[in-house]
Amino acid sequence: MDFTNKTVLITGASRGIGRETAVQFAKRGAKVAVHFNSNRQAAEETIGLLAGDGHCIVQGNIGEPEAVKRFVDDAVSVLGRIDILVNNAAIYEDHPLAEVDYETWQAQWEKIIGINLLGSANVSYCAGRHMIEQGYGRIVNISSRGAFRGEPTSPAYGASKAALNAMSQSLAKHLAPHNVFVAVVAPGFVETDMAQEILDSPRGEFLKNESPLKRVAKPEEVAYTAVFLASEGAEFMTGCVVDVNGASYLRT
Repeated sequence: MDFTNKTVLITGASRGIGRETAVQFAKRGAKVAVHFNSNRQAAEETIGLLAGDGHCIVQGNIGEPEAVKRFVDDAVSVLGRIDILVNNAAIYEDHPLAEVDYETWQAQWEKIIGINLLGSANVSYCAGRHMIEQGYGRIVNISSRGAFRGEPTSPAYGASKAALNAMSQSLAKHLAPHNVFVAVVAPGFVETDMAQEILDSPRGEFLKNESPLKRVAKPEEVAYTAVFLASEGAEFMTGCVVDVNGASYLRT
């Protein structure tokens, strides 16, 4: 778990799981490119939490292919290379079929798939090409238990994460000969800003009680798993999907 002289690009690193992942990589010696879309102040706050120096901020909407290419190139320009990519940026928005009109349904599917799946695919492509050239790389994608158990009020989110899992396993097979390894972390609910409103609602107690630990995950628990999967010695786990949901959903 020593990342001295390693570089990491983390999408959506201005808060939540992405921020904590940046903190954990930095304290283990890595130089980190903190990606954000719109909240520069939050990204700067993340940078302020990182141990060591040489870190940088890159900006871009991962839903826009040209923006992806630009911010990946920016990260390479500042860091010199990208050894590790963590695809964390994602959105969740409700669009229950029985309650939204057809136009809203289409728009939500296009938006969520465009960011959660196609955005991650494009970042993986751009960073992956650099990794192939240097003969070394690790890609860790942040998925969700919703890929397995369904998301009834946000089916596009569940579908995007299931597709992210499949894409990750395809890339694991394709990139292994290049010494590039791919793994997935699939958390359940996590104590983040994005989930806080739900966790504070009457539904929050139900969600916490889904786990025998009687709570949801902490961002650092998800981040620790991502860091481990990127570490030296975890290569033979390429293609895996690791559940971090406190036994709230079990699968075989």
